[in-house]
Amino acid sequence: FIASALINSSGSYWLGFAVALGAGLVFGALVERVLVRPVESAPPLNAVILTLGLYTLLVAAAGMIWGNTPRSFPPAFSLRGYDVGGTRLLFTPNDTFIVLVVIAVAVGLAALFRLTSLGLQMRASAFAPEVARLLGVRVARMFTVGWALAAVAGALAGVLVALPVFLGPNSFDPILISGFVAAVLGGLDSPPGAVIGGLSLGVALSYVSGYAGSSLVPLAALVILVAVLMLRPGGLFAASAERRV
Repeated sequence: FIASALINSSGSYWLGFAVALGAGLVFGALVERVLVRPVESAPPLNAVILTLGLYTLLVAAAGMIWGNTPRSFPPAFSLRGYDVGGTRLLFTPNDTFIVLVVIAVAVGLAALFRLTSLGLQMRASAFAPEVARLLGVRVARMFTVGWALAAVAGALAGVLVALPVFLGPNSFDPILISGFVAAVLGGLDSPPGAVIGGLSLGVALSYVSGYAGSSLVPLAALVILVAVLMLRPGGLFAASAERRV
């Protein structure tokens, strides 16, 4: 919504794009410091309830400020499909931009967490915070950085997906469900698995939409989620837990 407001007022897509990512960065850090940190040592369900409540509050606030009627969102590039051998493809320059951005973000995050000192400190803080503190890692700061990066990724996803789903307070609910199912399908602790799970889920839901109708897509996603949780709760590509006898 911030990106849309700035694009409409300034006429610059890239200004709205940049400010939306910056807003996500600041908002993610504030949420961690103000809401999540006080319940950091409490049961994990407390943080889940808090963030779900915040999501509901944001949806209501967006409806009050910008209205509940879905609106169009401007594309970064042309929506005219490529012409190949006299055939118009359904793949557009804007789709190319989205694919390249997603690949760049995935590669960048993988490099951050595996090749940089900051990424290693963030992983240590997530998996073994007590040990990380003993080694001199500022765990609280790493949590703030992690939430800020997650919010930037969420803001980027929102801007990229707003074009096909239109922009409305409740327009992103199906995307939220599909994204969660994709993460569970691939494995919540496996970024490559989440990518593969997202691609697999997208193909499966495309078949459902094409043969059974788009109204059954959310139900199909729910069925896939239930099947994965029953057959392999950790996900298809989850890391194997170490066993000690």
